[in-house]
Amino acid sequence: MEIVINSPDEARLRKELESRTDADGKRMLRFLNLPDLSRTAGSPLKEIVDKAKQVKSLADFDEIKVPEIVPTKILFDLFNMPPGHPARSKSDTYYVDDENVLRTHDTVFWYYYLNDPEIKKRIANKEILGAICYGKVYRKDEIDRRHMNVFHQFGGWLIAPDDKRVITADDLKNVLSDVATNVFGSNFRFYDHTFPYTDPSFEMEAEINGQWIEMLGSGLVRKSVLENLGLTGYNGWAFGFGLERLAIASMQLPDIRLLWSADPRVVKQLKLGTKFVEVSKFPPITRDISFVVDNNFAPNDYFDLIRDIGGDLVEEVELLDKYENEEKFGKDKVSYTYRVVYRSNERTLKTEEVDPLQNKLYEETAKQYNAQLR
Repeated sequence: MEIVINSPDEARLRKELESRTDADGKRMLRFLNLPDLSRTAGSPLKEIVDKAKQVKSLADFDEIKVPEIVPTKILFDLFNMPPGHPARSKSDTYYVDDENVLRTHDTVFWYYYLNDPEIKKRIANKEILGAICYGKVYRKDEIDRRHMNVFHQFGGWLIAPDDKRVITADDLKNVLSDVATNVFGSNFRFYDHTFPYTDPSFEMEAEINGQWIEMLGSGLVRKSVLENLGLTGYNGWAFGFGLERLAIASMQLPDIRLLWSADPRVVKQLKLGTKFVEVSKFPPITRDISFVVDNNFAPNDYFDLIRDIGGDLVEEVELLDKYENEEKFGKDKVSYTYRVVYRSNERTLKTEEVDPLQNKLYEETAKQYNAQLR
């Protein structure tokens, strides 16, 4: 069964974002309007999704599509991430307003699935239930060739009435073995881990092109989380994984930005298991920026500013230097020096194209952070 959750609150908040003129509002609207590569024909991310959906163990699972703007009381409170948890920090998460954020993990689908009217009927009948969910998620992050603040996840879970079936860790590992084999046909291994909503928890690594790559997180669903969601008398397993990491490993892709490329020379190579061959290694242009700011400066917020200005021309931002000197800079002040690497995957950049971007970065750094440029 396919379930699509339509949220009036999400529609209202999107409309409000469209009318906002501040940088945060424009940024979040731009992210929401980016294509969902897990549903884009020809994308290797959709190829991974399609392979995962064909796994025999998941064949009869429901598929649910949930809102991308969700309340914090659902995303965090119900999933054992109380106030003060690092994941709730405004330097890690995009807040649309005080009570709603861009979803940071796809596990939030559990809540929407259990509250679907048809699923409620099936729970009342004490049925065994399975569901998958996939799509974009959003987190503030560093800038390099392996990270973006908009990425894609795939998650699944199976729950059963306690008096019908007790689901074990071995049940979960058998399913995940099927997923690993079907998606990559690779070797894999498990090791213990810790997650807020599963216990015991496991991570799986897959051997791809001779390297062991962290593939997914998983575990047996915590009874306390199910109770938070209003469900008692059930037990189950759950897993989730990021699509970009696996695609990059499979194709030995040198830059995550290539997954979004419209260049036909790039697009035709984006097939799982096919080693990517550089179209042309266009030279970088590097620029440094040094400044002194208050010690509450949040680098992830600054990276968002750099992305806003440089767009997909920014390949990497490297911290060259950070230090405090009260005598030189004043109390509670910190000096930072960053190197911004500009490089296009499609053409050779020119100095006259990059310098205005860097000048804009100087201006906005001074303006938005009350920074003293050095």
